[in-house]
Amino acid sequence: MPDTAPTELAKAILAHHAATFAGLNAEPVPAPTSSEPAYLAALQAASALGFIAHDAECIARAWQARTVRTGAVSPETWPDAPEDFGLQALPRAHAFTACPKDLGLYAVLPDAAWVGRMARAGVPTVQLRFKSDDPAAIDREVNAAVQAVQDTGALLFINDHWRAAINAGAYGIHLGQEDLDALSAGDLQTLRNSGLRLGVSTHGYAEMVRADAVGPSYIAMGAVFPTTLKKMATAPQGVGRLQGYARLLRSYPQVGIGGIGAEQFPEVLATGVGSIAVVRALVNAPDPEAAAAALMQAMQGS
Repeated sequence: MPDTAPTELAKAILAHHAATFAGLNAEPVPAPTSSEPAYLAALQAASALGFIAHDAECIARAWQARTVRTGAVSPETWPDAPEDFGLQALPRAHAFTACPKDLGLYAVLPDAAWVGRMARAGVPTVQLRFKSDDPAAIDREVNAAVQAVQDTGALLFINDHWRAAINAGAYGIHLGQEDLDALSAGDLQTLRNSGLRLGVSTHGYAEMVRADAVGPSYIAMGAVFPTTLKKMATAPQGVGRLQGYARLLRSYPQVGIGGIGAEQFPEVLATGVGSIAVVRALVNAPDPEAAAAALMQAMQGS
C-alpha cells in the first residue's frame, strides 16, 4: 500500500463521519504507536474530528483491530464492536452486582433532604453528592439518605464515599475516574464483595475502556452539553459522540449526564441511553416535584 494511503483513508473516514462528530476543534495528532495504514488513518481522522489524544489512540487501535478481524478498513462504518476495543467478553470475568438496564430519571442531589424529597416524588434513581471533609458529617448524611429512600422504591447511589455507603447499606456508589484509579486492588475487592452496585463516570473512549475493566453496574457518559457545575477535562461530547458510546457500551446500563434539560431529552434518548441524569433541572426549579413529574414524562417520550 503506498505511503499516501493513510492520508487518503483519513479523508475517507472524515467524509463519512464529519457530520456526526462536528462541533469540536481539531486536536494535534498524537505520536503513533503503530505503522499500520488503518491505524494511522484512524488516528489522523479522529484527531481531526476533535478527539483528544488518548481517545484518538483508542479509536485508532479499535479501527486496526476491526480491520484485522474483518479484512476490511470500512471507512464508512465507525467502530463499535466491544471486542475491537478490548472490552470484557460476556459474561464478564470481573463484574459488580447488576442494576436495572434502564435507570430512568436519575437525580443528582446535594444532601439527604433533597434525596428524600425527590424519592418521595417518584424519581426512580437518586444520587447523594454530598461534599464535605468531615468524616462524621459524611456518615450522618449517608445514613440519613439511606433512611430517606426507605419505602419509596428509589435506588440510592452515593457519590464517592464508598466506605460510608457500605456501612449504611446503600444500594450503590458512583465513582469518578480519579476515585476509581485511587482504589487499591484490596479496596476494589472489598467494594465488589459488599454487593453494592457501582456506577462510573466516563468522558470518552479511553475512560470507557478503563471502566469496563472493573465491570461496573452502569456507565455514565458526558458531559453531553456544556455545564457549569464542575470543571470538565474534556469539551462537551454532544449527541453524535454519545450515540457512538451507547453503541459500544450496549451491554451496559447507560446514563447520559451533563447540561441536559427537558428540551434535550428526546435527542439524548434517541442515542439509546436508558437514563438521563439531572441536577439543576430539579434543584433550581421553582417547583421541584412538578419538574420531576415533567421530566419523568419526558423519559417516557410523552
